[in-house]
Amino acid sequence: MKPVVLIPVHNESSSIPDLVAQIHRHLLDVVVIDDGSTDDTARRAADCRAIVLQNSRNIGKGASLIKGFDYALSKGYDAVLTMDGDGQHLPQDIPAFLAAARSPHCGIIIGNRMLRVANMPLVRVMTNTVMSWIISCIARQRIPDSQCGFRLISKDVLQKIKLHTHNFEMESEMLIEASREGFSITSVPIQTIYKNERSHIHPVRDTIRFFTYLFERTKKIRARKKHR
Repeated sequence: MKPVVLIPVHNESSSIPDLVAQIHRHLLDVVVIDDGSTDDTARRAADCRAIVLQNSRNIGKGASLIKGFDYALSKGYDAVLTMDGDGQHLPQDIPAFLAAARSPHCGIIIGNRMLRVANMPLVRVMTNTVMSWIISCIARQRIPDSQCGFRLISKDVLQKIKLHTHNFEMESEMLIEASREGFSITSVPIQTIYKNERSHIHPVRDTIRFFTYLFERTKKIRARKKHR
């Protein structure tokens, strides 16, 4: 398997050099998608030998990842490994994803932080638990940490599904659409890292976006059934 690591970032100049350097120790290519940063994130990533894709303005994490997916497919990679650029995802956990990806039925492998929640803010524990239960019900397979952005996605999934949302809800859309296409979603335990970093996720705003996506998706499904 020939995977590539995709890191969408916005103003992460302090953390990106060390993160890229640690990933390179696993002999993996790194693509940083700079989502309209106003600091020197892009330059510092390039100085560390990362491939840098730049958005001229901030267009959202989901849209940035889709840009990275298109790049990975165009370059012939077999899978993408997505990570956050703020230090919450540890490169030491990468081997667990690569080992799980050896399965012939690999679709999406998602990190599971919910086995160790002592360091996770209570609002995140509650949000992850509720959202994961909802998505597991829709996907009809158990996904214990659906909100984790540390995940490995096979080329087959990227070629098959179509993604339409552009912010954090895209990660939920991906799981639902992959399940609808018959792909398996498995999990690997990862370390839970929460320090003093500012999360780019807004619990209220992004939860509303998620339910808006579900509402629009349900309307489309009902419309298709009506016209059959």
